[in-house]
Amino acid sequence: MKFPHRALSALLLAGLAQAAPAVDYRSVAAPAAILYDAPSQKGKKLYLIRAATPVEVVVRLEGWSKVRDAEGTLAWVESHRLSEARTLVVTAARAEIRQADRADAAVLAELDKWVAVEFLEPASPGWAKVRHRDGATGFIRSTQVWGL
Repeated sequence: MKFPHRALSALLLAGLAQAAPAVDYRSVAAPAAILYDAPSQKGKKLYLIRAATPVEVVVRLEGWSKVRDAEGTLAWVESHRLSEARTLVVTAARAEIRQADRADAAVLAELDKWVAVEFLEPASPGWAKVRHRDGATGFIRSTQVWGL
């Protein structure tokens, strides 16, 4: 039996789409974690990253994770320094937590750049439900944060 080229292409594309891994976001669990240029404590220490900062895990290798931060920097961190807890970090100069997922909703809190918030759940398109460490719970625009 002969498969038409279109059918074969469609099957291959469907298989590739299913094999594509989901983005794996984690947050720093330790008060601070050292980021290295190689998966070893003998590697060059690049910088410290503080607790609750979100990172995207791009590679895992024997106790180490290669991560990307909100600025796009790639570095290695010891995997045990990461948590499965999801956080977001403000990348806009200023961000607002609003009472509802609407631009005209009341502002509950204003956040400066690089402030981390707990990611609770997706909301309507363009919004995420979050909680600030001070307790303010509401909605933030996805364009104002990184880690989604």
